[in-house]
Amino acid sequence: MGFASHARPTIMKRRTFYMFMSPSLLVMLALMVFPLLTSVWLSTQYMTFRNINEPEFVGLANYIAVFDDQKFWAAFTFTMTFIAIAVPLQIFTGFLIAVLLDQVSRRIRGAYLAAFLMPFIVVPVVGTLMVKQLFESGGLVAWAYREIIGSRFILTEQSVKSLIIIHALWAATPFPLIVFFAGLQTLPEELVEASMIDGATRLRQIRYIMIPHLRSLFVFVGLISIMDAYRVFDSIFVLTEQNPIYKAEVMMLYTFRTAMSVQRLGKANAMSVITVVMILVVLVPFLLRTYKEQTEER
Repeated sequence: MGFASHARPTIMKRRTFYMFMSPSLLVMLALMVFPLLTSVWLSTQYMTFRNINEPEFVGLANYIAVFDDQKFWAAFTFTMTFIAIAVPLQIFTGFLIAVLLDQVSRRIRGAYLAAFLMPFIVVPVVGTLMVKQLFESGGLVAWAYREIIGSRFILTEQSVKSLIIIHALWAATPFPLIVFFAGLQTLPEELVEASMIDGATRLRQIRYIMIPHLRSLFVFVGLISIMDAYRVFDSIFVLTEQNPIYKAEVMMLYTFRTAMSVQRLGKANAMSVITVVMILVVLVPFLLRTYKEQTEER
């Protein structure tokens, strides 16, 4: 009797859990699994806008064409370079601003937060156009550059790539900022006060108290930032205008151009599948490490 009465609430809890989870699970399957399977099927077809209703099965030919495409590898290299530079800068800048905001009076803290969160409010394409106009001939930054340096600011390969990093820093830093700032609010004040009594400097407090306290958030922010940087598209599309002289084509932009300009829909879908696999290859080690750390903490 005791065992049966104890098992029944567990069964009811599981039934309640599955009942509430099933709608979300079905939506996720419809929006993620079905499109992915469709993309895998399309990646085995030779398809253009002319034969879109009668595609031709070609097996792995599209994947072979992707791996033999030097432009694809150039886009992959620039994407990895962009991630390697932009993501650490975003995390470092977001953490630094969060630490500084934690010292600001609560009366004016809201105004600072609102100002730093402005990139989240602006539509990405509009925000990118605003940043780009600052560096064009009549823009404020271009004018200051001309007055200080004495020459016009010219959009070259290096300047456009630098502009891409600057925009990524401006547009994506609010996310780690708000996450780290929220995490700092859960930091026990006793630890900080004890470290101050022991004579610890602010840098030591950051190194030995704040960073260990936010360790799981660093991993979380890193994962999300890598995924966002990996699939960046709109800002690159606006800043480069698909001009090949800048050599700043990311994988998402090259996939789009392959599908819409070259009209190789099957090859574009093969690129999409490869992109998903590459994202999993990058993220799975981080996820396994995070799971292992959480298990050890328990």
